[in-house]
Amino acid sequence: MTKDQERAELHRAIWQVANDLRGSVDGWDFKQYVLGTLFYRFISENITNFINTEERSSGNTSFDYITLSDSEAEFGREAIVKAKGFYILPSELFVNVRKNARQNTNLNESLVEIFKNIEASAKGASSEDDLKGLFKDFDVNSDKIGGTVEKRNQNLVKLLEAIGDLRLGEYADNTIDAFGDAYEYLMAMYASNAGKSGGEYYTPQEVSELLAEITTVGKTEVNKVYDPCCGSGSLLLKFAKVLGKDNVRQGFYGQEINLTTYNLCRINMFLHDINYTNFNIAHGDTLTDPYHWDDEPFDAIVSNPPYSINWEGNANPLHINDPRFSPAGVLAPKSKADLAFTLHMLTWLSTSGTAAIVEFPGVLYRGGAEAKIRKYLIDNNYVDALIQLPSDLFFGTSIATCILVLKKSKTDNKTLFIDATKEFVRGGNKNTLSEANRQKILTTYTNREDIEYFSRLVDNKEISENDYNLAVSSYVQAEDTREVIDIEVLNKDIEKMVAKQQELRKGIDEIVREIEV
Repeated sequence: MTKDQERAELHRAIWQVANDLRGSVDGWDFKQYVLGTLFYRFISENITNFINTEERSSGNTSFDYITLSDSEAEFGREAIVKAKGFYILPSELFVNVRKNARQNTNLNESLVEIFKNIEASAKGASSEDDLKGLFKDFDVNSDKIGGTVEKRNQNLVKLLEAIGDLRLGEYADNTIDAFGDAYEYLMAMYASNAGKSGGEYYTPQEVSELLAEITTVGKTEVNKVYDPCCGSGSLLLKFAKVLGKDNVRQGFYGQEINLTTYNLCRINMFLHDINYTNFNIAHGDTLTDPYHWDDEPFDAIVSNPPYSINWEGNANPLHINDPRFSPAGVLAPKSKADLAFTLHMLTWLSTSGTAAIVEFPGVLYRGGAEAKIRKYLIDNNYVDALIQLPSDLFFGTSIATCILVLKKSKTDNKTLFIDATKEFVRGGNKNTLSEANRQKILTTYTNREDIEYFSRLVDNKEISENDYNLAVSSYVQAEDTREVIDIEVLNKDIEKMVAKQQELRKGIDEIVREIEV
């Protein structure tokens, strides 16, 4: 079975779980419970495999952590917390809780205690902040999963059994890949029902991969990767796929303002087997309270910031002196924070690094303060490329977004424009970038070449003469697919048609006269 077939079978199984519990919990809320249960199963199996491997490698070949009593298991707590960041007693492992779930009339309370114990296992350790609040959205006492304790427990049993029956370890060579893919499938499945907020929670995999590839052209490893609006972490984790997680030497960094997605991001790191020592995800407002001052600069920055949201802007006089914003001499408008995020990322980008940012298209041509910021970017030769993407790629919006690529050490004084609006395939009710689409964009970006109707390398002087308008359509001519018509030939054809019409009319008139006679 190929990887695609394995993935499709996994997706069908997860869809069946959703259908079995449909109506019990609203889709977007239900996602939290599915993800929480997946996460609980994952960390249980992950820590069990880790302990079993350690013990069996030392000669105890029949050792099985699942079968130990809690008192016997206490011997390894300190060492395991240091290695994995958390600890789970055998009686609290997913497999053992699931086995006894139908007979446990206090299942909801048992799960509350287990989740509290898992988080408490990291207390006082360096992983404490990474574990704190991870199960916050898995509220087993919420009316969202049942109006009574009995109904809630029935649904929890269904959930534990459904997630337990997923053959995650059999779908791919690496269990973590299966868990991660299950997670991303759920995100995509429910993001489509999340309204306008969907795009904030999930960036399609093929777009995430393109961003990671753009920022790592010519590189086999990077020191640190960063996303200031990291959401569920899907963009950051694409570096683990593109480069391999061990080739992101100093780890994955991000900040997220939404508490729910902040927790999802940390869960996603664990699901992809990123050790707590290799990620640093913060909760808070990146623009007004950035967390990672001591960690910048970053070699690779990727982000899909929220489009044209409000921020303090010039209402806070401190911002104009902020080293992230002051070089441009002007602040992004209070009603449009897009370029505030852009300047933040530019400031924290290393000299040899690359940033790839999904932008709302309005930032390319709107006037006022945004035009002045574009002037600053172009005059200082920071803009490496603009890539216009197809419409209807992202959940929650059908607009055609673009990718702004920034560099601080370019080898030319030019900007590459790529019109990729036709590079898509229709999949379901959304457009997607195929492998061929993505490779064409990436190859063109890498080669920085002119391709008729697709890309053009433009001298920055031309951009300045065009009032710093960065709209791709201003520089890449669209192919005219209209049919070419020869007006002289058309006129002759019309003359023939008129003559024929006159002959027919004469014939009809003669027939009418004969009938009248």
